[in-house]
Amino acid sequence: MSISNSSLNSATRSSAIKDLGESEFDVLVIGGGINGVGIALDAASRGLSVALVESGDFASGTSSRSSKLIHGGLRYLEQYDFRLVREALHERELMVTTLSPHLVKPVPFLYPLHEKIVERTYVGAGMALYDALRGFKRALPWHKHLTQKKVSEIAPSLRLDVITGGFQYFDAQVDDARHTMSIARTAAKYGAVIATRTRCEEVIKSGKRVIGVKIRDLISDEVIEVRAKATIMASGVWSDQLHEKFGMKAGYSVRMSKGSHIVVPKSAINSQSGVIIKTDASVLFIIPWGEQWIVGTTDTDYQESKEEPLASSDDVAYIIDQSNRVLEPKLRRDQVIGAFAGLRALVLTDPDSPTTKLSREYVVDSPAPGFVSIAGGKYTTYRVMAEEAVDEAVNHLRRIVPDSTTEDLAIIGAEGYSVLINQIPRLANQHGLDQARVRHLLDRYGSLIDEVLAPAKEDSTLLEPLIDGLLYIKAEALYAITHEAAFCIDDLLSRRTRIAFEASDSGLSITGYLGELLERHLGLNKAEVGKSIAEYERIIQRQKKNLERATKMESKVG
Repeated sequence: MSISNSSLNSATRSSAIKDLGESEFDVLVIGGGINGVGIALDAASRGLSVALVESGDFASGTSSRSSKLIHGGLRYLEQYDFRLVREALHERELMVTTLSPHLVKPVPFLYPLHEKIVERTYVGAGMALYDALRGFKRALPWHKHLTQKKVSEIAPSLRLDVITGGFQYFDAQVDDARHTMSIARTAAKYGAVIATRTRCEEVIKSGKRVIGVKIRDLISDEVIEVRAKATIMASGVWSDQLHEKFGMKAGYSVRMSKGSHIVVPKSAINSQSGVIIKTDASVLFIIPWGEQWIVGTTDTDYQESKEEPLASSDDVAYIIDQSNRVLEPKLRRDQVIGAFAGLRALVLTDPDSPTTKLSREYVVDSPAPGFVSIAGGKYTTYRVMAEEAVDEAVNHLRRIVPDSTTEDLAIIGAEGYSVLINQIPRLANQHGLDQARVRHLLDRYGSLIDEVLAPAKEDSTLLEPLIDGLLYIKAEALYAITHEAAFCIDDLLSRRTRIAFEASDSGLSITGYLGELLERHLGLNKAEVGKSIAEYERIIQRQKKNLERATKMESKVG
């Protein structure tokens, strides 16, 4: 297999649009979330010709609004779902060690105990099982029993009047949007043809068999017929809508569940570790994120707009109330500096459907010859789900295809990362950056760091901070446009960086600078740049208004 350039930009998009109309592909993937890009990489790495179309940006739906955790799911042990936990832990270890060590990082969590003997025995047995289920690869430390005194030293904000001791264990975290985009680029490296801003209008059939789809290029408004031997739809919460649009009766339907999170400053909670709190409904995580904490999540039925789900006042109240069961001083509503919500696609299967394969939390379905769809599951197990979806699609190709190779296929930036981490002082000196910023770059780009910094050799201003108070530099914004398929301000601030919820002004102070980059490197005119800035301002204004409403209104919860 020839290796392609992994860059995604306006030039590669133009080439992709041309290829979509002229080629027949083995596999066409609909959807650019974590499942869609995982499927594209799995199929491309087997030697299949692959195309992927996405109506928005990579991870612009659920895949950028997760809890940012790569974990086995400690709570699933209580449901005796050992197979799911083992599978997720195996995937976690692969990501931390082999697949994406530059993006997926171990993170410690405290599990506070409220009772001295019975609870410690019960939870301790669960922790031991959680560690044992991960198998022979053990990149993360074993859990530890902690005394009340030790818990207090690690997390002075935990209330000693209700906590008798605890456990420390490890899971991992990830910038979900960056990880998703990096997998898309890896798929491109192995030959996948990828185009965002392309919406599926209808399927093309020959008799009952699906032989492709009609897509609309949302930039040029051109309609293109894309031919493929097998089409795989990975559209998450949009699955029911698209099945209906395509005139298909699927073997499952999707129920939406909203998971909300709040963001508070680091100063709001005094702890050197994340915290997990068992609630009546599920669990709540207090997750370290740079100079902030992400706290969540909720799990509530949702039937409103799929486009921009928002955290409600009740969501915020629930998260604060549950956190305050163990925190002192207590979190206050006026400390909440941000909130976001994502939608989980929970699958409900039709037991009478002969086409559906139920695999724990996700479903692979084939409602028509030449067409496969997948929904549900956990972010952590995206690779396993992708493999199963491609296996099903291969049945429609009617030829022998190699098995999946993704278990040991590192994504771009992973190669040599562990060596570069040891060379941070040298890299800082070489590039004229402080060590904290070099570490930040390595943890976002890995071995692609030289590619990111190359333009700074000609323009040293690219080494300057992009925004006050955060570690991003201007070179990262340029790189997002030239290599990471960023086409608008929202792409740059909400997903290529996380400035939208990390900066106090959500990045509004730098939209002018980013607009100049878009004008210069994408060829946008001033009206198009102005529209992009205005659209981002609208998004932030809506989020801020909602945050004011959610943090000031009295809630029925608690």
